Amino acid sequence: MSGEIKLKELLQNMAPKCNEGDYIFATVKDSNNIPRADIVCEFKEPEGVTIIIERKKAAILGLHYDYIASWITLHVHSSLKAVGFTATFSTALAKEGISCNVVAGYYHDHIFVDKRETKKALEILANLYKDTN
Repeated sequence: MSGEIKLKELLQNMAPKCNEGDYIFATVKDSNNIPRADIVCEFKEPEGVTIIIERKKAAILGLHYDYIASWITLHVHSSLKAVGFTATFSTALAKEGISCNVVAGYYHDHIFVDKRETKKALEILANLYKDTN
């Protein structure tokens, strides 16, 4: 199954949940010295490798960061072909002054928001379906 594409269904069933822990974004020249099991996400850019990792693990590794995030998972199986889902929830968060960094996995969308905005972000996401109807 390749996931849901209907925006109404995605919004109605997204079931946002916050994962435990604090997460950070760091950039490294080479991620080979970091245990793969510790890396939540990795993206290669010309300037270096961006990794998302739990803050406690980053501290042990001596990684520099300037942003502490909460990791919210949307538990609807969203299709990579879905149109408007990311735009809808990111716009709703932006209207309330909350930045979000989105990672689309095969099954779910994952949102990283400033740790201080977690509760507010979860409330906005939980009410988004009601607010768009």
